[in-house]
Amino acid sequence: MTTKGPAERFAGDVWFDDLGATDNTTVMSVHFTPGARTAWHSHPHGQVLHVTEGAGFVQPRGGDREQIRAGDTIQAQAGQVHWHGAGPDSFLTHLAIQEGVTQWAEHVSDEEYNR
Repeated sequence: MTTKGPAERFAGDVWFDDLGATDNTTVMSVHFTPGARTAWHSHPHGQVLHVTEGAGFVQPRGGDREQIRAGDTIQAQAGQVHWHGAGPDSFLTHLAIQEGVTQWAEHVSDEEYNR
């Protein structure tokens, strides 16, 4: 079942499909429209992202924004605050695998996104 990402956690239009969960681990396919992105957030046990389509960005708080493309696999370390989303002119789809409850923070500003 496809679910729209809530506005308090995502900027722009984001859709996700829950691909299953076991105990405390979830796997989702997340679809971002151009310019859409997550809010800053962290995962108690880290997160693995595998880009399946399109291009976008990922950035840890205090670090550099990195471009991501189809075929890339990225790992956020446990507790690392970060964001990810589509580029301004590209859709992005990635698999997201995480364990535990996501800790959400403030939205990524347009200034932060455009750096």
